Amino acid sequence: MAVFTTVTDDDARDLLQGYHLGELVSLRGITAGIENTNYFLTTTGGEYVLTVFEVLTYEQLPFYIELMHLLADRGVPVPQPQTRRDGSRLTRLHDKPCAIVSRLDGGYEPAPGAEHCRLTGATLARAHLAARDFSMHQPNLRGLAWQLETAPTVRPFLDAEQDALLSRTLDELQRLSTTPAWQALPAGPSHCDLFRDNVLFTGTFEAPRMGGFIDFYFAGCDNWLFDVAVSVNDWCIDRASGEIVPELARAWLQAYAEVRPFSAEERQFWPVMLRAAAVRFWISRLYDFYLPRPAQTLKPHDPRHFERVLQSRHRVVPEALPVVNLAP
Repeated sequence: MAVFTTVTDDDARDLLQGYHLGELVSLRGITAGIENTNYFLTTTGGEYVLTVFEVLTYEQLPFYIELMHLLADRGVPVPQPQTRRDGSRLTRLHDKPCAIVSRLDGGYEPAPGAEHCRLTGATLARAHLAARDFSMHQPNLRGLAWQLETAPTVRPFLDAEQDALLSRTLDELQRLSTTPAWQALPAGPSHCDLFRDNVLFTGTFEAPRMGGFIDFYFAGCDNWLFDVAVSVNDWCIDRASGEIVPELARAWLQAYAEVRPFSAEERQFWPVMLRAAAVRFWISRLYDFYLPRPAQTLKPHDPRHFERVLQSRHRVVPEALPVVNLAP
């Protein structure tokens, strides 16, 4: 963990006084995670995850917590934030914001196959539709505005070829983002970080079952196609080259489109949106690699991975998005 807040059994017992979750059985720290402190919390009422937020403030958290609550209530497999006796779903522990959410079954698949892609694509489409009337709004905080603001801070670490790649991509996005066709793209609450380690599966590799989506703390309102592109850029690629594996991408996109068909504008901008998703993570990984936060203790991801992905998205035209007619 980037910052570790020690939570004792007595802390957990005191915290549980504010919930209807039963008595403490066990508390075990989770070593995975970058920005938050997490514990597996077992009570006489069930299995949960206790999260102490180390970076996000109490005021920033309601969007994420209430989005997860809405999705869980509507049958999308995500952690369900637990409601306290006073009706709230956020509290404080050691002067930091804290929440308890339901614990999902399963583990992540580091080398997903076509069936994993199908399940993930269909579930993301369900999540998009389920949250389309969500009353709270927050932009994608790592969207184009953040990228344009952050790019100058990472340019000193780039060579001429890398700088040209970054400029070419951001210039294209700036130009297109103001057009009527781009602004007509379907949009709404989005996960914005649905990498393979943020999805849990049960079952076997040959016959997986969806466990659920986790880690919503980069979520925001954005074009749904951006959310799709973020996922395809991680789920459906050859890790060494960054190039899209057609069979995996077809499985992922067909399953998504069977739940929410793609619009004409989305089909038009698909190649560009893959580049938009790649540059977002290239910039953030450049920033984390060269300008890490003082409290960061985990080794940052190598930014060259998303540089390769972005180069590939400029070089190779992807297959068109599937056309699905849901009319009977």
